[in-house]
Amino acid sequence: MKKLYDSAADALDGLLFDGMLIAAGGFGLCGIPENLIAAIRDAGTKDLTVVSNNAGVDDFGLGVLLQTKQVKKMVSSYVGENDLFMQQYLSGELEIEFNPQGTLAERMRAGGAGIPGFYTKTGVGTQVAEGKEHKDFDGETYVLERGIVADLAIVKAWKADDTGNAIFRKTARNFNPPAAMCGKTCVMEVEEIVPRGSLDPDAIHLPGIYVHRLIQGDHEKRIEQRTTRAA
Repeated sequence: MKKLYDSAADALDGLLFDGMLIAAGGFGLCGIPENLIAAIRDAGTKDLTVVSNNAGVDDFGLGVLLQTKQVKKMVSSYVGENDLFMQQYLSGELEIEFNPQGTLAERMRAGGAGIPGFYTKTGVGTQVAEGKEHKDFDGETYVLERGIVADLAIVKAWKADDTGNAIFRKTARNFNPPAAMCGKTCVMEVEEIVPRGSLDPDAIHLPGIYVHRLIQGDHEKRIEQRTTRAA
């Protein structure tokens, strides 16, 4: 089965529809599938629910989809560094579902593993747990969280072969693997496509079985917070 496509637009062809649920990899400005996000913007797909640790910044990452008001709801953990996100939320244009970071990652992983739900102590007694089922185990109260299964997963890797076996470089190995796992279809962009068999099997972070389509793309190396001292 062909997995390698020439462009982000080609790789997303036939997959996008209004109102869909998209899981996106990335953490801060690290490991963001920027080419695929740009292609979704250009396609004009709207009323999106996006599951991602955060929403990028105003002009980068998922922030570009907020600029065009294509996102209806964000399921996220951290929403700082994005003024547009705050403005749209406060004006009622954007719905937000907050999740603790570990819970969000596990919801993605569980969905990809075929686990419909799991119990966790995280969030018990807070707004995060409101309206959710509670259960006691060994004298401790836990809250039920549902696994996430997305219509589409978009992720970014450092290296991959043409079957989709992928390696994520350093902190880009964040939400990318669980996001990839939970998508009914996963499209991955990669900095470098390498020959099949050239990657050490023990070094693979994401097996190609989870990846349906991939592209090689150019990526911008941004620094989210630059701190310097006087010379």
